[in-house]
Amino acid sequence: MFNNPNPGRDYSIRIQIPEFTCLCPKTGQPDFATLFLDYIPEGACVELKSLKEYVWSYRDEGAFHEAVTNSILEDLVATLDPRYARLTARFNVRGGIFTTVIAEHRAAGWAPADTEVLPPPVPDPGHS
Repeated sequence: MFNNPNPGRDYSIRIQIPEFTCLCPKTGQPDFATLFLDYIPEGACVELKSLKEYVWSYRDEGAFHEAVTNSILEDLVATLDPRYARLTARFNVRGGIFTTVIAEHRAAGWAPADTEVLPPPVPDPGHS
């Protein structure tokens, strides 16, 4: 992480991670997902190389979609202490079923000065 260069302003950072993988805890088969991280920093911003290495650490981990999405968000919140964060995990089809998990965090007492700074939800094409 590195210091937020503009801590006096609410602004959104959007990161797309298209190569997330973990293992199904029941079958051991790989699960593939695209992660969408949206956050409004407080004192720190995530450093992209560190984020990439952290995400790679899940490659050999067995985890349900819901658990891994919430775990990643919890780790990011614990590290960055952002004003706001949302992690959307869009998992690829498995057995004819798509899964999208969305986890969100808002710092206690924080409200955006302008709701326009909140990122819009990630579109979910093909997952209806």
